[in-house]
Amino acid sequence: MTTRTTTGKPTSALRSVRTPGGLSVRLDARALTVVVLLLVAALAASVVLIGTGDFPIPAVDVLKTLVGNGSASQEFIVNDLRLPRVLVGLLVGASLGLGGALFQSISRNPLGSPDVLGLGQGSTAGALVMIVLFSGSANQVALGALVGGLVTGFVIYLLAWKRGVHGYRLVLVGIGVSAIVTAVNGYLLTKADIVDAARAVVWMTGSLNGRDWDQVWPLLVMCAVLVPLVLGNARGLRMMEMGDDVSYALGVRVERTRLLLMLAAVLLTAGATAAAGPVGFVALTAPQLARRLTRSPGPNLVPSMCMGATLLIVADWASQRAFGADQLPVGVVTGVLGGVYLLWLLVTERKAGRM
Repeated sequence: MTTRTTTGKPTSALRSVRTPGGLSVRLDARALTVVVLLLVAALAASVVLIGTGDFPIPAVDVLKTLVGNGSASQEFIVNDLRLPRVLVGLLVGASLGLGGALFQSISRNPLGSPDVLGLGQGSTAGALVMIVLFSGSANQVALGALVGGLVTGFVIYLLAWKRGVHGYRLVLVGIGVSAIVTAVNGYLLTKADIVDAARAVVWMTGSLNGRDWDQVWPLLVMCAVLVPLVLGNARGLRMMEMGDDVSYALGVRVERTRLLLMLAAVLLTAGATAAAGPVGFVALTAPQLARRLTRSPGPNLVPSMCMGATLLIVADWASQRAFGADQLPVGVVTGVLGGVYLLWLLVTERKAGRM
């Protein structure tokens, strides 16, 4: 007879690892396998993407170049032109996947993602202000996007607060704020001259074109700070999925944990948007796909990160190669795929009686 845990997982699927310091960590064998496979897929897709272009480079030569054994031309193409773009794609996808998993877990709603809550639109508003009103540089536009996302997240949290922030209230407030900010963005576009408007539309599509090391390092630092912080509060997040009363009884400081994780999710989403523009639907789909692969009811933070990175790199390859000579911004590809997924999710939730 197979026993099961309170989460419904067979005990045979769980392994406990005790560190020399006395800490005990439970590992889900299936989730660990999914993470490893997604990492392998993301790295393999990255090598293929680096070797793809007007000057194709075989995968073996890409690997040799990455370890410093390539020719001078290969070193320039790989390290200076293509590697930064791929790293930005991996970091943006991972940030969006983790941010989406946090919001969906906090709201306990599969639609509670930054795309639906309006954080992407808020970052877009900040970028449009810098483009339309100040004709800002690329760095100023990125800073505006970051500030816009943070302000939008603060407004959503403030409006959703009523003795705490809960589920559907957070989603409904986010949808309302998203509609308002979208209208503001439309107004800003109408006030722009033709050059600034064209620049703004290109940015709003979401693209990895022209990304270099200037975008890699801020994203890398942000992830290095926020990812350990989020994973360190993963236990509290898992307890919060059982309800605030149970979480309080188990010793979780609910509102402090919720505010900290929401701030981390807003920073991850705004930082990713500042680096690549509003790449749609990765934050919505990555956590749900990761959950279906792991079959785990928890927040699936690490699988969501790996799924987001894999999705964005594969979408970037498709945007460059799947449409012949026409190269599309990666945001167009993720938008099409994400829209189809969203329709499927809505139908599934309705059939299950949850909507």
